[in-house]
Amino acid sequence: MGLTSGTKLGPYEIVSPLGAGGMGEVYRARDPQLGRDVAIKILPSFLSRDPERLRRFEQEARAAAALNHPNILAVYQMGTHDGAPYLVSELLEGSTLRDHLLRVPMPLRKAIDYGIQTAHGLAAAHEKGIVHRDLKPENLFVTEDGRIKILDFGLAKLIQPPQAFGPGTPTLTGGTEPGVVLGTVGYMSPEQVRGHTADDRADLFAFGAILYEMLTGMRAFHKTTSAETMSAILNEEPPVISQAVPSTAPSLQKVVQRCLEKNPQQRFHSASDLAFALEALSDTGSAPAGAFAAPAAKKSWWWVATVGCALAIGVAVLWWFAQPIAPPTVESVTQLTNDGQSKNGSIETDGSRIYFNEGPFGSYRIVQVSVHGGQTGDLTSNLLNPQIVGLTGDGSALLALTGAFVATRLTMWSVPLPVGEARRLADTDVTGARLFPDGRLLYTLDSGTFIAGKDGSNPRKLEEISRYHALPRISSDGTRLAFEVDDENANSWTIYEAASDGTGIHPVLKWRQDLPTDICCLRWTENGKYLLFRGITDARSDLWAFSDEKRFLSRPPAPVRLTNGPISYGSFAASRDGKQIFAAGAQRRGELLRYDPKTHDFLPYLGGISASDPTFSRDGKWMAYMSYPEHTLWRSRSDGSDRLQLTYSPVVVVFPRISPDGTKVAFSDDKGVVYVVGMNGGTLQKFTEGASAPDWSPDGNLLAVTSFRNGGYQSQIVDVRNGNISLLPGSKDTLGPWFATQDTLVATSNDQSKLVRYDFRTQKWSDILTSPDKFVNWEMSPDGKYFYYSTGGNNPTVFRMRVADDAVEQVASLKNVRMVNDPDSGPKLNVTPDNSVLVLRNIGTEEVYALSVQWQ
Repeated sequence: MGLTSGTKLGPYEIVSPLGAGGMGEVYRARDPQLGRDVAIKILPSFLSRDPERLRRFEQEARAAAALNHPNILAVYQMGTHDGAPYLVSELLEGSTLRDHLLRVPMPLRKAIDYGIQTAHGLAAAHEKGIVHRDLKPENLFVTEDGRIKILDFGLAKLIQPPQAFGPGTPTLTGGTEPGVVLGTVGYMSPEQVRGHTADDRADLFAFGAILYEMLTGMRAFHKTTSAETMSAILNEEPPVISQAVPSTAPSLQKVVQRCLEKNPQQRFHSASDLAFALEALSDTGSAPAGAFAAPAAKKSWWWVATVGCALAIGVAVLWWFAQPIAPPTVESVTQLTNDGQSKNGSIETDGSRIYFNEGPFGSYRIVQVSVHGGQTGDLTSNLLNPQIVGLTGDGSALLALTGAFVATRLTMWSVPLPVGEARRLADTDVTGARLFPDGRLLYTLDSGTFIAGKDGSNPRKLEEISRYHALPRISSDGTRLAFEVDDENANSWTIYEAASDGTGIHPVLKWRQDLPTDICCLRWTENGKYLLFRGITDARSDLWAFSDEKRFLSRPPAPVRLTNGPISYGSFAASRDGKQIFAAGAQRRGELLRYDPKTHDFLPYLGGISASDPTFSRDGKWMAYMSYPEHTLWRSRSDGSDRLQLTYSPVVVVFPRISPDGTKVAFSDDKGVVYVVGMNGGTLQKFTEGASAPDWSPDGNLLAVTSFRNGGYQSQIVDVRNGNISLLPGSKDTLGPWFATQDTLVATSNDQSKLVRYDFRTQKWSDILTSPDKFVNWEMSPDGKYFYYSTGGNNPTVFRMRVADDAVEQVASLKNVRMVNDPDSGPKLNVTPDNSVLVLRNIGTEEVYALSVQWQ
């Protein structure tokens, strides 16, 4: 606006410009009524016409005016001049904290003093229900007498309902839309980076970054680009303060570290607690000698000083012991592989090499890479589709299971390292297995959990654990077992521990609101102090750590989320030296492809949208599909237009199917519940639990589903008219039934080696086809004329069988197609109304990473 000296704004007279401040221009002005100089911030008219700028300017005024504290800029009045709003505040003499930081290093005494004042100012704001959300050195002013003033509440937000305060408390109106990132890169909290709701703990994170900078002269999070900086905030820890300033007391480093916790719940409970912690450090001599020295007292009061000091030390010691054990933190993430292949199964390490599975479901290979990264290489094996599940303590052999993509019976094999022929273990097939460090086997079979010798001999049932139907994870020293039990009805879970013989079962962690509702894949660190697990939230999984170690007077340690995206971590293992976690990480995205028989190539379909399992109406005009990786259900026209979302989180959709009349979609979720929803949305209608993969009968009255009961798969029929459920006779060990006609179903055998047909008229099953490479996917064409299926093995291929005479022809090879291996529903094979094959290609990243962890 460029106001000149002498310009009148109400009773105030402009003296001189002071420069820019926040969103406005700042001037020195004279208040003739009170005979004092003030500062006036004015929003230029061209900016005041922007409703969002004006709202934030007015919000700053209300926020600051609501606060009366020596460490917060005092606001006197708000008015307008020629249509432009202005704010009158106290005039400050001095410079911003940023200016002071340019003159590094800052004395430790000053850093702690400024920190205490800032914490007190934040506490005053938070007590009024106001969170700053843009705390940074530019918004902290240091007056000439050394007083801190918090400036610029332009991003401030009311965090408690106004009723919680006195009747005169101003109310901040207007908010931030969910998902909008506000703040300054480098000082934003992880929740602000994600666009999530930010409360007062976001200010504590920013405070930690500022205190870190005051102590070290370096920014806590500062990369080349904003995107890299935000990624560092989410995934990395700043260098340890003592590396830059060796004299820094561990207790002060602990305060900074606690402010910078990725999980808001791990930070200080309040700014008041933070201020107390800093004051306790100054009182107990965590600063250099003499840094906080007071004027000498008279000798007659020496005993008062002594008692006071002792009390302060006692309080500080109690406070220290009352703090929770410092949580582990990920200090860096290093990518170890770069081969672009799907990573599956378990990850195992012997200290020098990392072993894992690559390839699509049904075509697994065992692959290895150095713990330092580099080229990956296949581990030669005579096994077809081996899945790694364990490694002996001496690193001499892997435990692998072989079987179909979806199987209730798997065969155990010992795979010698570095080379050698695999050897089968035990004559009994199992449903899952683990390996004790000494080579003994732990496996599940039907509803029982067993321990057996190295070759599978002399099995012994663990009666107590068998009641939980659990396959426990074994600690590195072989003395403990851990397993999780889900309560799907309540969306909760409990983690239990037991002795290695299955006795002494006791809970060690139960689900609560601050933890993910879905977890899996427990693993111990090498020293046995921490249990690691995957927590799944919003189609992404992060790594968590939990310890039941207790310390005198301290609160029980809370589980800690080690990773915070954007990478979604799958299988993982702790390193043998205890310093790292090796994990398969993915940034998931798919591309829908259609096979062109003329060019013998897969080409993008509907622009290559990231959509899985598309299903089409009988007339070919409509389609339904699930978004990938979100697993929400959508419907649209067949050309992709007129899209409508039908389901929302937390429902995880798998296997959607449009009804024959095109009015409804049946689907199952990841919990094994079958639903039906209208094509125009509405309430989900639940039909059955413990079932999956529904398919409509041609008349639209029945659903064929797969259920898992009594240790095996079987086929059921659901009558959607009345909800009745019936078991197909002789259907035990059949999987994935599809209606070929109104009177016949096609399914696979339990081991996925055969296609079988059920005739409703004779109520008999009969074999159709056999494949040594196992059936991985199968689906009926929309016109009902063909049954499409794909096989696994070393040369995965798509075939189709003509329903009229069972004639089979090859359609396409999948050998060079990197298909999405969806952890919730596996790879997908679909068919368009014109009988073209559709697949979802994996165009995301999927590599093995090393996470360096500071375990505390």
